[in-house]
Amino acid sequence: MPSLHAPITEPASILSELFPALPRDAGWIGFVLRHLSPARPLLWVQERMAILEAGRVHPAGLGPLGPGLIHVEARDSKVALWAMEEGLRCSALGGVIGELWGDPQALDFTASRRLAVAAERSQVACWLIRLGGEANLSGARERWRLASAPSAPHPFDPKAPGSPRWAAELFRSRHRAPASWLVGAEDTGDDPANLLPVAAQPGDRALGGWQQRA
Repeated sequence: MPSLHAPITEPASILSELFPALPRDAGWIGFVLRHLSPARPLLWVQERMAILEAGRVHPAGLGPLGPGLIHVEARDSKVALWAMEEGLRCSALGGVIGELWGDPQALDFTASRRLAVAAERSQVACWLIRLGGEANLSGARERWRLASAPSAPHPFDPKAPGSPRWAAELFRSRHRAPASWLVGAEDTGDDPANLLPVAAQPGDRALGGWQQRA
């Protein structure tokens, strides 16, 4: 299977905004976690409404990233954005994830730009997850749309699901050309450049429109 060179895994230390195809589709979690290393702690900020609508993060389900998780439950979007920005000031973190619900007034261009600048200064990757939100004006350096895709075939049991896959669309970026991919999380060893290889074309052609267009 050919690996995807650089378009998804680099650059990492920026603000990336991600819009799940469905607000309660948690497939985006696996996609984002594939970009982060368990070598350093992960700050995960959830707005209260995001928790009520989509669920609370469960550390035991994060694999090697679970033990280093720092979880913050924010009462509203304003507090969540503040906690994210404060976290980005700490270069010891391996990443910051923030979940917001809808289109809160507190998330304007200035707020998103503050996150982007803080991420670049500290060289800490930041993912702003917009659950049920619209792609309005933003200072994010990259903006993604993501949907869960049918899993890869299981190597030992044809009736069991295999490695996860995602239909990922990079629709805005300051670093590279927009494109769409069907990507998988197959085990590619320790090379961080191969964390998200392009997946083989599905046999039923259901997701043919998501194949790479770049």
